Amino acid sequence: MSDETDNSFEDVPDFSEVDPKTTSTPGLTVKDMAPDSQPRERAINFGIGSLTNAELLALILRSGAVGYPITSLCQDFMKRNENLFLNIERLSHKELIKIRGIGETKALQIEAVMEIVRRYNDENYNARKQVTSSLSIYKLVRPIMGNLPHEEMWAVFLNRSNHVIGKFRSTTGGSTATLFDKKKIIRQALIHQAEGVILCHNHPSGNPRPSGMDDNITAAFREACKPVDLRFLDHIIVTASGYYSYADSSTII
Repeated sequence: MSDETDNSFEDVPDFSEVDPKTTSTPGLTVKDMAPDSQPRERAINFGIGSLTNAELLALILRSGAVGYPITSLCQDFMKRNENLFLNIERLSHKELIKIRGIGETKALQIEAVMEIVRRYNDENYNARKQVTSSLSIYKLVRPIMGNLPHEEMWAVFLNRSNHVIGKFRSTTGGSTATLFDKKKIIRQALIHQAEGVILCHNHPSGNPRPSGMDDNITAAFREACKPVDLRFLDHIIVTASGYYSYADSSTII
């Protein structure tokens, strides 16, 4: 992750800052709580939407550690991540298992929830989504790469009417740069019998502005597409909160 966040839980949880109106009494297990305060019972009686983020997580993880009930564990966990699942998504497996009360099993449960969310966001009601703008591409790839802590390069393949017929992850790199293999992408485009292609890669820093390297990649790929009559439609730089489109900016493409 780019930001240093203390997730060690080696200090004693500060329960003085917990809002008693929205959280359970420290030290109580779920069974000790009044029925209407238990996440499971509240979900049954009032609907799953009535639960806080911490309560939703507690419902999934189910049990805490000795002396550390699951409700308190999840309250502290969400608080230290600003109550944002976006921040939790960026935690690696190694970082998760270092947190007090979260071992291998709970870490995998949390990662499974994040993966379900990504796959849900990647699903389309139509079998082949049509690309009509840079925004439609951003909505397609943001769930895949928008919040990653490292760079990835993807290619989106289109048919003649600009319907998506395939996606291909070309490279995975570090936090500041990713290797680029234009031949690999061209080869996959021919395998898919694509007539158009859009490059997409993310900036983990959150700044979507292109770098000089991004400009070079875009120019090199434009030239690589010409001999095989492949339409190079755009290069999108993706972040969790926005994007940059070379086509919209009328630069290089």
